[in-house]
Amino acid sequence: MPGDRRGGGVSGLVVGRRASLEAVRSGRALEVLVSRSARETRGLREVLEAAWSAGVAVRRVGREELDRLAPDHHGVVARVARAEEPGERELARWPFGPEDVVVVLDGVVDPQNLGAAARTAEAAGAAMLVSRRRRAAPVTAAAIRASAGALLHLPHARVANLPRALRRLQDAGFTVAGLDHRAARTIYEEPCPAGRLVLVVGGEGAGISRLVREVCDLLVALPMRGRVGSLNASAALGAALYGWVLPSRSGARLGPQAGVAQPGSASDL
Repeated sequence: MPGDRRGGGVSGLVVGRRASLEAVRSGRALEVLVSRSARETRGLREVLEAAWSAGVAVRRVGREELDRLAPDHHGVVARVARAEEPGERELARWPFGPEDVVVVLDGVVDPQNLGAAARTAEAAGAAMLVSRRRRAAPVTAAAIRASAGALLHLPHARVANLPRALRRLQDAGFTVAGLDHRAARTIYEEPCPAGRLVLVVGGEGAGISRLVREVCDLLVALPMRGRVGSLNASAALGAALYGWVLPSRSGARLGPQAGVAQPGSASDL
């Protein structure tokens, strides 16, 4: 719903320390389960302190119980509440800002790629993530973990008809730009439109679908200089957001005053 700025589309379990911490921070965590044999690391202490501060119950359990709930849990699992997903109709009523960026994933079917793209989008300050309801990656514990918890913060609309949803966003004042390797101009040749922007990224292999491409107001390509000639969705999204979109936003903090991105590490688990 418009007033709920939390990410949507998942209830159940969140696995790992980083994702569990973000579940607590997002207000979605109902309970944190910690293995009695878990090593007392800085990451674990951060989860526990955040949970205690937020009034979230912490329960110590045997490792066997966590193993039954979720494999590869690294000693921490959080139970999370379901948050409502914005639907297609809510897009026109959502309280977007004048320079907000919405990221649309067209045909991303792998949960790891969904999570990685959500992490990139949230880190760059996107206002919302939009994807198909069918024939697209579901929001799973693996996707949340790959997102480092970003899917718990970023509003995520899953829609039945992606071209129609894009038209609704156009009606709400958005320019729709698609990343397409067939585009005549690259992000270094085409100025990024001012104001509200939708950035569409295609899935693995096929790229943006024809019907979605036809709705786009403009298409831009990423220049490819190597032999591979392609990037996965998250890498392409990151290149476009940081190399094309953010420099065009009046609120972008670039240069010496900008926040410095912290590379992922084992502490994300």
